[in-house]
Amino acid sequence: MQKAWKRMPQWLRDTIMFIFIMGCAVGVCELLSACYDDNNPFATSVFILAVVLVSRFTTGYWPGILASAVGVVSVNYLFTYPFHEFNMSIDGYPLTFAVMLVVSILVSTLTTQIKRQEQLRYEAERDRMRANLLRSVSHDIRTPLTAIMGLSATVEENEALTDEGRGMVEEIHQNAQWLLHLSENILSVTRFCDEGVVIEKSDEVVEEIVGSAIRRFRKNCKTDIPITVSKPEEILLVPMDATLIEQVLLNLLENVAKHSPSATEIFIEIRKDARRIWLTVADNGDGIVQNRLIAAHPHLILHTTARRADHLLALQDADFLPLGAVEASDRSRHMGIGLSVCRAIVRAHGGEIYARNKIDGGAEFRFWLPAEEESNT
Repeated sequence: MQKAWKRMPQWLRDTIMFIFIMGCAVGVCELLSACYDDNNPFATSVFILAVVLVSRFTTGYWPGILASAVGVVSVNYLFTYPFHEFNMSIDGYPLTFAVMLVVSILVSTLTTQIKRQEQLRYEAERDRMRANLLRSVSHDIRTPLTAIMGLSATVEENEALTDEGRGMVEEIHQNAQWLLHLSENILSVTRFCDEGVVIEKSDEVVEEIVGSAIRRFRKNCKTDIPITVSKPEEILLVPMDATLIEQVLLNLLENVAKHSPSATEIFIEIRKDARRIWLTVADNGDGIVQNRLIAAHPHLILHTTARRADHLLALQDADFLPLGAVEASDRSRHMGIGLSVCRAIVRAHGGEIYARNKIDGGAEFRFWLPAEEESNT
């Protein structure tokens, strides 16, 4: 019964609750009216209570406002002499309606705020528990993974090892390295999700950070894919944690290498506007699977086809998934957690990260950082 109630649409639950409470109010007033030959002195109080209950156990303002109107009409028509007739000349009639209306609005407002606070507390507690679990698991697997990597590297150096065996050991080493990288990313996410984490910023040259990220990308992925960097002539100094922003760029570059194998070129753009520094990482591959993203700004849709839409999209929690469909036999790994790290780092700097599919093919990730340190005063 409880599951069936929760599966009902909210409007249907509100309607049932409204009918039940107002029906009970009418029933109670009918029972009380049997004790009086004239007007029921408790009818107004009963319906005010009904308005309070309707406002408390339904969502929005309209059920409470409707209950106020129904209550005033019921008191006038059913429980005020002459019965079953409307009498607009009754003293205090407008005041009664006004009181019920104000009560319904106040209770609905307070109830909405209470429900919202309860939901926020629940979500915060859930996120805290999830972060603690992820942090604990990540810490626990780092030590055995490091041992596996060390042992596999030692075995790989054995000259007596066959080519087949060497390939298997190399795969073990790569998988252990991927898991270690994943655990580090998870630790980064949980760190930035914690309240009170303060980023230590210093003025850094953006071009140098981009160059360092490209060098690390070349070393880690061992790829010769061309990378074109577009930058302004002026030197841009931006307050940031250089290591963390370099990690964002590295994660975005690695995402191209792992999830867009058809890409033949990567484009990086550095741009400045009045108050922000924009960094863009794009490719000319297959683009992002559309259902992995949530449109944050529908008015920014520029082009739509049967296969691809050019959306500017804000990355949200549900979007931190692999950008391409990975077959079960595919050896590429799901590095969606890397995008979660990107969002956490960028937001910790006071910025935001976006993604879109380009009209001419390929994916584009864009994030911005404040050009100047925001004052706390």
